[in-house]
Amino acid sequence: MNYQKEIAIKHIRRIMNRKGYKFFEVGDYNLNLIGIRNDVLYKNSFDDTLLNIYKVNGKWVWNEFKITTDAGTHYLQNPMNIKGTALVVPNQYKGLWKLGLHRGDYEALVQRGEIEVYRDNNRDKILDFNENTIDKGIFGINCHRSNPRGESSVVGKWSAGCQVFANVKCFEDEFIPIIKVAKDKWGNSFTYTLLTKKDLEI
Repeated sequence: MNYQKEIAIKHIRRIMNRKGYKFFEVGDYNLNLIGIRNDVLYKNSFDDTLLNIYKVNGKWVWNEFKITTDAGTHYLQNPMNIKGTALVVPNQYKGLWKLGLHRGDYEALVQRGEIEVYRDNNRDKILDFNENTIDKGIFGINCHRSNPRGESSVVGKWSAGCQVFANVKCFEDEFIPIIKVAKDKWGNSFTYTLLTKKDLEI
């Protein structure tokens, strides 16, 4: 790992500690799955980031993936829930996911614990993060891939609130194999932390 990544990991650790979040440092393949949401409110693109930070043989590994942490425009305008479209609230969700099948189709991280979401129900193309609309429960907020044949540039129908990878190879060939190793070592339970771009600037 290079010097810049060492600094980046220390910075992420400080942010997590300041917020009172758990940062996993003990043992190999003890994964820190951290989403970072961009601050653009009008979007339909994969402009967010998923970090997977962990140790192998005591040395830090940093994996970075292009994702969306937000629903696509289609579901903003056509909510699946009567309360509105789900947008994950930044927080740490311990034991949120397990390795399972997304919609019974392919391996992904599927929701097993409760999560908080904003409910955007005005059917426009703007992401609305209104604290008065926060809803908590199990809503099928998974972590999965988009296009099974390559990389998607437009979110569209790929996300109704899930955390979704843009590139299938990054998901299937890089991310899921590490998930399987971690599952065997630590059990089928994965914590997810969602930060914002502003969190990184403090």
